[in-house]
Amino acid sequence: MNAERDLSPLTPGVVRALTDKLYEKRKVAALEIEKLVREFVAQNNTSQIKHVIQILSQEFALSQHPHSRKGGLIGLAACSIALGKDSGLYLKELIEPVLTCFNDADSRLRYYACEALYNIVKVARGSVLPHFNVLFDGLSKLAADPDPNVKSGSELLDRLLKDIVTESNQFDLVGFIPLLRERIYSNNQYARQFIISWILVLESVPDINLLDYLPEILDGLFQILGDNSKEIRKMCEVALGEFLKEIKKNPSSVKFAEMANILVIHCQAADDLIQLTAMCWMREFIQLAGRVMLPYSSGILTAVLPCLSYDDRKKNIKEVANVCNQSLMKLVIPEDDEMDEAKPSMTIPAEPTSEESLSKPEAATTGESQFPHHGKNELDITALKQPLFFPCSCERIQVTLNLDGIVQVLDYHLSDTSIGMMTRIAVLKWLYHLYIKTPRKMFRHTDSLFPILLRTLSDESDEVILKDLELLAEIASSPAGQTEEGHGPSDGSDVRPGPVELHVPARAGQLSSSSTKGLECSPSTPTMNSYFYKFMINLLKRFSSERKLLETRGAFIIRQLCLLLNAENIFHSMADILLREEDLKFASTMVHTLNTILLTSSELFQLRNQLKDLKTPESRNLFCCLYRSWCHNPVTTVSLCFLTQNYKHAYDLIQKFGDLEVTVDFLTEVDKLVQLIECPIFTYLRLQLLDVKNNPYLIKALYGLLMLLPQSSAFQLLSHRLQCVPNPELMQTTDNTKPSTSSKRTAASNIDYTELLQHFEKVQNKHLEARHQRAGQAEQLDRRVVL
Repeated sequence: MNAERDLSPLTPGVVRALTDKLYEKRKVAALEIEKLVREFVAQNNTSQIKHVIQILSQEFALSQHPHSRKGGLIGLAACSIALGKDSGLYLKELIEPVLTCFNDADSRLRYYACEALYNIVKVARGSVLPHFNVLFDGLSKLAADPDPNVKSGSELLDRLLKDIVTESNQFDLVGFIPLLRERIYSNNQYARQFIISWILVLESVPDINLLDYLPEILDGLFQILGDNSKEIRKMCEVALGEFLKEIKKNPSSVKFAEMANILVIHCQAADDLIQLTAMCWMREFIQLAGRVMLPYSSGILTAVLPCLSYDDRKKNIKEVANVCNQSLMKLVIPEDDEMDEAKPSMTIPAEPTSEESLSKPEAATTGESQFPHHGKNELDITALKQPLFFPCSCERIQVTLNLDGIVQVLDYHLSDTSIGMMTRIAVLKWLYHLYIKTPRKMFRHTDSLFPILLRTLSDESDEVILKDLELLAEIASSPAGQTEEGHGPSDGSDVRPGPVELHVPARAGQLSSSSTKGLECSPSTPTMNSYFYKFMINLLKRFSSERKLLETRGAFIIRQLCLLLNAENIFHSMADILLREEDLKFASTMVHTLNTILLTSSELFQLRNQLKDLKTPESRNLFCCLYRSWCHNPVTTVSLCFLTQNYKHAYDLIQKFGDLEVTVDFLTEVDKLVQLIECPIFTYLRLQLLDVKNNPYLIKALYGLLMLLPQSSAFQLLSHRLQCVPNPELMQTTDNTKPSTSSKRTAASNIDYTELLQHFEKVQNKHLEARHQRAGQAEQLDRRVVL
């Protein structure tokens, strides 16, 4: 036949045997071909060898007839065996038709293709490495083959190829990485297992430095870590663990920056194992790479902060996240406040190539790092994806801190009401740390942060409020907050008239003449910055709009501020602001709260002593400032006079009480004042009752309070106290010329008590008018309801 003649030098018998359906006959034909090729090798007849291979490939292995394809495969394997070491010269021609059969629909034919390729590779050994990619590509497909025999055959071939790669020093890793990066995103379990097994092999070869290319495959590895198969997850854990060990051994050669965003994404994974592993890597990266990680701080914080509020079910993740957070915070140094943000010290490519791996369809889950939209709180995700290329070496690298991105992330997490308590505390600690380390840059963000910090004072957690107060106190007292006129904090939005407005002068920082004098003259009061007065205004505005906050947390907040800032400044500024408050009912309530704190808080012991003696111009100035605001509440005004030992003026005030509208609330406050007089704070007052001659107005004032009270328990308490006042005749001593200390102090003080009394009457008249107005409005409302 013509066909038989065209297939020479193969004899017709060999051709028939190769196409036979029986394996044994095909095997006999293969032995004949092996013998024939050996002869050609001995004759060095390369053209005939190529011709035989071409016939076996084109006419048999790629034939439409299945038995011919089987014959072609066994024939190609026989050629390889016959060629021996010389098979490397013909590998391309030998391998390609066999690999084509890997895609055959017949499982038996795929198995024979595995067998043929095994024999070809076994003979060629290291010579097959230039063709490694096509072999790997074919094997990765067979790894997921549904037929167990084919899979078994591919595993044998796979082991052989791994042995060859392990013993060779000529493996082309650079050429292989693109294929590995592509195949690592396979969703098939067997393909994933195949990929991981190869990564483990390559990692174990000393001459192959896979660590250099880790950024190319790290994302894929983390995705495989989420596989449903426990075996695959375990293998992937081992591979990642080996990489991490290598990173710890050779941190100077690691491309930390190129992998930072990959870790940020997987630190937010829903799978616990992926999240914990990524978080552990992040911890090591921050500790090993140091400030190289700073440009990725916003992304890292986005991933880490929510984990800090995890419960015990995710305790491990929470603990690692906490270490990451603390380590990252330590990287921010005072020098970051001096670096010029307009001149970054590193060249940054616009399109980092290492993100190519994240562009795969399988990597679409990276959207987890995107924030939900919250109007003005919406975060620009581009702020989190910082450049991936930063050189990593042992040398000190100058890195610019992206403060805008960090503040944006912190602001977002503080604004999100669903965020847990520990996260909010961590955010406040971060902001405090940034204000300490980089105050100059942070004050650029203060106007935007201020409203949310004030809202945080309404938080349910005392610990959150404490951290918030610490931060606000730092903002209010930091020298970096001092601004020149025209560049100060924009108070326009805060002091704009509104329903709960605290009406203050046009310039929020401009105190009254008396209060300004007190703040400037007192050597004991540190100068507050431009934000201090703004803080006081907005805090009182907050109390005015949220009366529950004032009732439940008001005293707690003010007492803590007195510890964190200067108590005299706080009371001075609040009194000054309340003096201009138009909501008289709130002003009275607030004055009562401040007075209770002043009289009872251990934190204000020094301020009480300062007011008790009124020895200095500053203390007298403070008394006058407090008095004018305290006039909003008659009983607190009397208690202030008792505290400052102004007993005559206290008596004069009580005389005026007869002209006031005596309500149940008024009598309740008098009752509380009597209880206070019996407290340790007024021990000195009770002892002064022994000196009847020099303190007549004290006794008169107390009798005045007694006359105001109905026959209640407070009446009995004060009555019993006054019964203990000794007879002045019995208390006389030989030295009758000793002047009263209180009269001496009053004379020296030069306080215009007549003017203060007139101010008291004026304020109380305003309160009376306001009460009548409210009562009239209530009556009109009742009439409308009846009609």
